[in-house]
Amino acid sequence: MKLASLRIITKDIKQSVQFYEKAMELTAQWYTEDFAELSTNTITIAIGSTRTMKMFGGEHPAESKGQNNVIIEFLVADVDREYKRIKNLTDHIIQEPTTMPWGNRSLLFRDPDGNLINFFTPVSAEAIQKFK
Repeated sequence: MKLASLRIITKDIKQSVQFYEKAMELTAQWYTEDFAELSTNTITIAIGSTRTMKMFGGEHPAESKGQNNVIIEFLVADVDREYKRIKNLTDHIIQEPTTMPWGNRSLLFRDPDGNLINFFTPVSAEAIQKFK
């Protein structure tokens, strides 16, 4: 089994795609006005409008109940450098770069829909080895 993508469902697809294009420093591939993808060599972030959920047999089966149970995580070369860039992109910084007990230096922020995003850089010897 291979994880192919992570899909975000949003009410404002243009705003979300623009946010992820800037955050990931990539250009999205638009397939329809309701669906776009941003791909790296390890994952694809798919973004669909809430209208796409009707195709799955309901109005909004993916509607959030106000809980944030998922964090989208990106391994980055220098989390402190990324912070300088990201803090101009969002007013929703949850945690400025902080070294976590498990050896990653982490930046936590929210996208326009409130989803949590973690940019992290391994800094301890064990964490560096894990992500080699």
